[in-house]
Amino acid sequence: MQSARPYRTDCIRRKFHHLGVRSLHLLLGTPARIGVETARQLSRYCVFSNRRFVVTPYQASLWAPFSSSICFLCVSVSHFGEKAKVSSTMFPLQGVQMLQTLEKSLRKSLPESLKVYGTVFHMNQGNPFKLKALVDKWPDFTTVVIRPQKEEMIDDFDHYTNTYQIYSSDLKNCQEFLGSPEVINWKQHLQIQSSQPSLNEVIENVAATKSVQVKHSQCFLYMMINEVKKLVPSLLDGKKLSPSGGKPNAINQEMFKLSSLDVTHAPLVNKFWHFGGNDRSQRFIERCIRTFPTFCLLGPEGTPVSWDLMDQTGEMRMAGTMPEYRDQGLISHIIYFQTQALDKLGFPLYSHTDKNNKIMQKMCYKLNYIPMPCDWNQWHCVPL
Repeated sequence: MQSARPYRTDCIRRKFHHLGVRSLHLLLGTPARIGVETARQLSRYCVFSNRRFVVTPYQASLWAPFSSSICFLCVSVSHFGEKAKVSSTMFPLQGVQMLQTLEKSLRKSLPESLKVYGTVFHMNQGNPFKLKALVDKWPDFTTVVIRPQKEEMIDDFDHYTNTYQIYSSDLKNCQEFLGSPEVINWKQHLQIQSSQPSLNEVIENVAATKSVQVKHSQCFLYMMINEVKKLVPSLLDGKKLSPSGGKPNAINQEMFKLSSLDVTHAPLVNKFWHFGGNDRSQRFIERCIRTFPTFCLLGPEGTPVSWDLMDQTGEMRMAGTMPEYRDQGLISHIIYFQTQALDKLGFPLYSHTDKNNKIMQKMCYKLNYIPMPCDWNQWHCVPL
């Protein structure tokens, strides 16, 4: 496929004269400056010729070919006495520069953007789950949705794969955005994750129009103290930290050896995962084990007795301990060393805990995990 060529002003003028009320492409991708300059040239020419135009979202494609690394916005040109306006119902972000800009923008909205921020962070580290980012407009977006590529979502019943992460600073606009089939495929079994409890009404409203049943799960959200210091230090104001200094109790290191999981351990993790216990969840766990660092303690028999994983959003989760080895502080030992190792890699570290799980909440306090003012949210959506 040929690469996209820069558009010169004379080319724009010829096309504009030829088209009348037709479609144009404004390149807004790699490099982004090409698209901005093109828009400026076209706008200046329209004013100069006394032909102002309005822009409507996503009209028919005209100019090709484009490089696959270029993302573009289709606009329609009409001769009306109005200034140029560019809008879009859905804008896919592609290229390193755009995703890095998105990550920096989301950082300013922590902790409410934490679930999306963690996902975009790993997209910028190679994007191992092949996710894509959609925004309502760029660069001044108000809603961002992270989702898998369509070719990944081949099983309509696999809500572990069909997972979306959402952040929005404009709930009214967000509801309209989520209603688009290009943003969310409501015909599939899916799950939506966010650090914004305020999205519940939005999701319920959209789901009602799509004849979709929703189950909302809400948990306490924690961020590791080093991440809080680095990303949102104001959250430490007035916080009482554990006198343990964030360290776990000692364990019998002759009996338990720190190690990592392999895919053969996925059935064990799946058996004890609160959101798992089926074939699709096991495939998801296998993918996480193959893709991200894992930590476990091997017992006297040389098999895992306690473990913790990480998913595509960068969250530490799916932790578990064999019943006969509980109440020995094994999971806190694993999570402490997991945190130390991942922090050195620069990962944004966070996790959630069920609101009824007092033992894990006590452990979080002991390890100096800071509770967030917002909750961890997941919506399991099933078409009726």
